[in-house]
Amino acid sequence: MKFGVLQFFSWPGRRNPLEVVYDRAFDRMRMMDESGYDAVWLAEHHFSTYSVCPSVHMMGTHIAAHTKNIRIGTAVSLASFYHPLRLAEEVALLDQLSGGRVNWGAGRGFDPTEHRIFGVEPKESYARFREAVEIVLEAWRNDKFSYKGEFWDFEDVEVLPKPRQDPMPVWIAASSENALDWAGEQGFSIMMDPHATHAEIAGKRKHYEGKLADAGHPVKGRDIPMARTLAMADTAEKATEVGRRGAEFMFGSYLRKKENIYGTDAGGQKTMQLDAINKTIRDGGDPVAKYVDEVAICGDPAKVIDDLQEMEETLPLEYLMIAPLSHDSFVTFTEKVMPKFL
Repeated sequence: MKFGVLQFFSWPGRRNPLEVVYDRAFDRMRMMDESGYDAVWLAEHHFSTYSVCPSVHMMGTHIAAHTKNIRIGTAVSLASFYHPLRLAEEVALLDQLSGGRVNWGAGRGFDPTEHRIFGVEPKESYARFREAVEIVLEAWRNDKFSYKGEFWDFEDVEVLPKPRQDPMPVWIAASSENALDWAGEQGFSIMMDPHATHAEIAGKRKHYEGKLADAGHPVKGRDIPMARTLAMADTAEKATEVGRRGAEFMFGSYLRKKENIYGTDAGGQKTMQLDAINKTIRDGGDPVAKYVDEVAICGDPAKVIDDLQEMEETLPLEYLMIAPLSHDSFVTFTEKVMPKFL
């Protein structure tokens, strides 16, 4: 099994100076670099303490300068909010400066606040995202190229630098059925979202693999990172406390927003499909408990090892991208769980 870290730069309650958040994350990445992790995957968000990382490409450049082994993934570059030629330049430059260690992950984004402030209509964001991805890939493949689309057009443009890797490895963040369909039809690898239940993840992967096969694309031999929030401690009770605190912060910062839970009208498609969480909220249940029990990986080391072994067989699980809900969760996982699977 491969392991990565989905790195949020969360600032809950603004309790500590922001530099403490960054320094702790960089300490974690130095530990990752020496512990057998495949990649750190950087989460881009704007206008929220949920993750204070508005530029995954700038952050990735800093990480590249202080590590040697781990790959640097974007999870994701919010392609709908960029001019695609500028995005192609930034990712390619990061790949050059990192020595060819970039995993480019692209996503549309789901937060209505980001869409509103950046002036992107949710109804057009799917089409804008897909056009941006197409342009980025064309910019990397061609010395010069022209393009005429719905949102951008230009003639005889040369984008420099090109990535060091040829081809650049590409992933698409896919949560909704619409996104899974498109990724499968185009033959893109995907990243599985961190906020669906384990059962929902299994269903989404099966659906995606069916779309790959229908379109004639290979199914085997792909890295499909499955993102899971992680809450660990030396006892189950303490781990549950960590899980509840993390889930409460996420619900308070964006998951509880109706437009994020149920999905905005983006071309007639939901932005996030979290059916189990939705039902719990509608039924008056405790979504935090539901999240800890059925979304997060939560427990002491022995339980987490057992859970991962079961997930290897049932999902299947070949690449786990953990999103630790505490620094101690990360350290415990790295020292006591991960060696069992390497």
